[in-house]
Amino acid sequence: MKKYRGVFLKNEREIGLLREANRMVAMILDELGRQVRPGLPTMHFEEIVQNMCREFKVKPAFQGMYGFPYGLCCSVNEVIVHGFPSEDVILKEGDIVSFDVGTVYEGFYGDAARTFAVGDVSPEAARLLRVTEESLALAVAEARSGNELNDIAGAVQKHAEGAGFHVVRRFVGHGIGSTLHEKPEVPNYVVTTKPALPLKTGMVLCIEPMITVGTPEVEILDDKWSAVTRDRSLAAHFEHCVAILPGGPQILDLP
Repeated sequence: MKKYRGVFLKNEREIGLLREANRMVAMILDELGRQVRPGLPTMHFEEIVQNMCREFKVKPAFQGMYGFPYGLCCSVNEVIVHGFPSEDVILKEGDIVSFDVGTVYEGFYGDAARTFAVGDVSPEAARLLRVTEESLALAVAEARSGNELNDIAGAVQKHAEGAGFHVVRRFVGHGIGSTLHEKPEVPNYVVTTKPALPLKTGMVLCIEPMITVGTPEVEILDDKWSAVTRDRSLAAHFEHCVAILPGGPQILDLP
């Protein structure tokens, strides 16, 4: 594994292992999305993650990491990221729910996230989901050798803010490989206080816009993990794991 400015560049074999780890994540997210409906406790989705990881013979990447107690980050409405699944949180018509899932396959990590509508949602919530997912697609398109990290960040920021939404700055994307969180940090806003980082073939990045309707300011709940919008406005989160290859970006979390 080569290193460039503190960033590990992956070879073909390593990207293949990352692709397999992320393929499993995509399959889990597909199943979670299929089962989203009003009336279900969010712990139901944790059970799906655990069962599918056992079936795939992989470890849930998040469980035990930094003390996180679950295999699934399940974040409803104003919860931006790191929400706990619970028997007491019941999905309701009109909610939005974000699932963030990771796996460990032969020492390499998968990590991706999607936000789903629960039944019929408000026009504002539907637009938030659409714009957040669009901002991710625009960012992925910038993940090319010869571009800079700020090209990814700027694509998210321009699209989200242009639509009247706001970009969370407290949390960012990251490199990924044989550890879940590697360099570089991948912000969703342009950073001018650090030297530019040109993108190189072999980088693998988790690009993950976190977009809010209201304030992007964050509070952490008493569980020490769940990050919510300070004004309790809706938040959406989408994430792809992307390899920068000679032919351009390749999304690894595809089933």
